[in-house]
Amino acid sequence: MTSSQPDAGTGGGGHGHGDGERSGCPGREKTGDRGRDRAGAPRWIAGVDIGGTNLRVGLVPLEGGPPGVIRRERTRAGQGPAHVAAKVADMLRSAVGEVGRGGVAGIGVGCPGPVDRGAGMVLETPNLGWRHVPLRDLVADATGLPVTLENDANCAAYGEWWQGAGRGAERLIGLTLGTGIGGGIVLGGEIYHGASDAAGEVGHMSVDFDGRLCACGSRGCVEAYASGPGIAARAVEGLADAADSSLAGIARTDGVRVTARMVCEAAAGGDGYARRVLAETGRILAVAVANLVNLFNPDVIVVAGGVTAAGDHLFRPLRDEVRRRAFPSALGACRVVPAELPGTAGVIGAAGVFKGAVYGGV
Repeated sequence: MTSSQPDAGTGGGGHGHGDGERSGCPGREKTGDRGRDRAGAPRWIAGVDIGGTNLRVGLVPLEGGPPGVIRRERTRAGQGPAHVAAKVADMLRSAVGEVGRGGVAGIGVGCPGPVDRGAGMVLETPNLGWRHVPLRDLVADATGLPVTLENDANCAAYGEWWQGAGRGAERLIGLTLGTGIGGGIVLGGEIYHGASDAAGEVGHMSVDFDGRLCACGSRGCVEAYASGPGIAARAVEGLADAADSSLAGIARTDGVRVTARMVCEAAAGGDGYARRVLAETGRILAVAVANLVNLFNPDVIVVAGGVTAAGDHLFRPLRDEVRRRAFPSALGACRVVPAELPGTAGVIGAAGVFKGAVYGGV
């Protein structure tokens, strides 16, 4: 999904210094001060990336630059938001113990699904099974530090704009292919949130008005085809006509499910069927990308996620199909590139959101 321009007075996570509850950064000033007193002068911002599978916590230098340390564990969202918040606190303590110097100014959290930045609330996230969760305050209470909350795909896009493949771009769109497909839009250095913090739901753009059923309840969403589970499902469905594929043997193994990673690995090993699945994935994804090119006329579209490890097996058909569909004048000004910050963009972007909200910019 994405969110919007952090402008101070919009009831969301603004870039102003004012009261935390209005700006999207929790008031709780005394808890933030207490955290700094314990740890010394602030040197770091913690970035938290909550995914459907993995939870990452990293320490990003206050002045910018790559994370000093990153911790990763399984999210285990089914154990509840409070459990995840407590785990964030444990991982943060471990990370601070490793760097051994400098305090933490605060925490930026990125979480899937539509969020209400002003209230610090995760409204709904099907991939985690959460609804109306006051996640900002749960993390603040668990850590004793001020916290901002942002959509995870917005954070990934912002991270790539700040320190990755989109550095210096005036207009950037980020796509993250994972358990779902997230999107983030950065215009003039600001995340674009839209009227209700719901902008950038790229994964729910339709590529077939009567197509596959998506987890959101609609049909034909690009997420249903080109996310990790979507790729795996399409690969399994076609195996009846691809008995010679290495994936067919995997699918027949008890207790083993074909995954998008297996499809990528099979393609890298020369499996023709796996390569056809990835080529079709690229063409499907290109329908959404071409629509974004025509609608936003961006400088760069950054594609992130594990599937991008497929390289040219994905990107060559994607770029070819985009060329067939997008207006030449718009496409001529736009680069479609893989991300430069695999595994860290969400952490870096979440920290950047906090820095923008509290310090007025990155």
